[in-house]
Amino acid sequence: MTWEYALIGLIVGIVIGAIAMRFGNSKLRQQQALQNELDKSKAELEAYRQELVGHFARSAKLLDNMARDYRQLYQHMAKTSNDLLPNLPVQDNPFRYRLTEADNDQVPVEMPRDYSEGASGLLRDTQRHA
Repeated sequence: MTWEYALIGLIVGIVIGAIAMRFGNSKLRQQQALQNELDKSKAELEAYRQELVGHFARSAKLLDNMARDYRQLYQHMAKTSNDLLPNLPVQDNPFRYRLTEADNDQVPVEMPRDYSEGASGLLRDTQRHA
């Protein structure tokens, strides 16, 4: 019977020790607190990312609307400048380029007047010709 009491005491002691270690271990509590903080930070980061994605999607939509409105305004000004000033030479008309939906929002670029059409010969190899 003493063996039975000793065995029961040993089992109860192991259970009580395991419970005491589980709830009494400060490192385990600290690890649990850090894990909770990490999970909270991850959730906040994901919410911030979603907010950022929404912000950029809205900004892109607003910029697209602004570009469309600008294109419509420019087309209106080009049409009315031709209608209201029919005798104005084309080169003097500030709205001489008409934009269409397919123009990709870009006005044709003229070549600068100081740009040389051909090679100037400034950098040619003089030793070869000597």
